[in-house]
Amino acid sequence: MFDPSQFQVNEVWIAFKLNDAPVVTEADGDFNVLALMDAASCMILGTEFVRADLSEPSQLESKRLLKGGHSHKQQFPKKLFIPTNQAADLLNVEAERNKIVVVRVPEEQLLSFIGEAREGFQQHVSGDRVQ
Repeated sequence: MFDPSQFQVNEVWIAFKLNDAPVVTEADGDFNVLALMDAASCMILGTEFVRADLSEPSQLESKRLLKGGHSHKQQFPKKLFIPTNQAADLLNVEAERNKIVVVRVPEEQLLSFIGEAREGFQQHVSGDRVQ
């Protein structure tokens, strides 16, 4: 299991699906939300809404996600962790194009990073508020 204290800021980013169930919109259909997080700070660097009927983000969505992270840090990380159960071939290609080493990691090893973000997102979309 990885832990944020193992990393320096901007050394490793994590790309992961933020939602458990698709986000439903009346006008545009259903979406999954792909998030990009810095492993050391656990700061969300960006998100992309990806149509739920697609298995992975498009090249354009992948490019926007990485550029969004770059705009926060003014550089790319050395590595990008992507859960092994997540389809992300185009994101992988885009990361490598930017000289980022992609490491596929079992999602269970990333839960100390992404668990709280997912929980907060679920509360936000369901309207639940923590007292």
